[in-house]
Amino acid sequence: MSRWQPDARERLERAALELFVEQGFAETTVPQITARAGLTTRTFFRHFADKREVLFAGEEELPGLVARLLADAPASLTPMALIADGLDAVAAARFEGRREYLLTRRAVVQANDGLRERELRKMATLAEALGAGFRQRGVAELPATLAAQLAATAFSVAIGRWLDQDGDRPLAEFVHETLAALRSVAAD
Repeated sequence: MSRWQPDARERLERAALELFVEQGFAETTVPQITARAGLTTRTFFRHFADKREVLFAGEEELPGLVARLLADAPASLTPMALIADGLDAVAAARFEGRREYLLTRRAVVQANDGLRERELRKMATLAEALGAGFRQRGVAELPATLAAQLAATAFSVAIGRWLDQDGDRPLAEFVHETLAALRSVAAD
């Protein structure tokens, strides 16, 4: 085994996901993942704190990403316009081209109570970051909290619809449809 392998992280992610599907998340061990990837456990722990992190890598970057998107947006945008622009940017940067991986990841997460709870926490972190960003832009507490919770929910619904589709429409279309439905419901 060579000391440095440029695609180690991707190989570990791929091996872990394959094993999670084949034998379940709880039954899969780090040594099994590293053996499948042809790497060492030491290499695994250089990239991930534990096997859950394979599924939730990058989660810690979410508040910073949201803060940057909101800070860089024109001051004239309303919270709903900010949501639409921001969700479009996140969809393009984090989700497009990864649908098959995300379908498999969703199946693994849905099969494990602890992982479902972690996924809910990730959505709560998104809502918290959005709320903080709206408040920094001068939006009052109640509208900031409502807009943040609605944005996180709309994004979660759009992702679910995108993953459930039979075709190959981009996530951004589902985001726009979901936000249009949200506006319609709110206007009712």
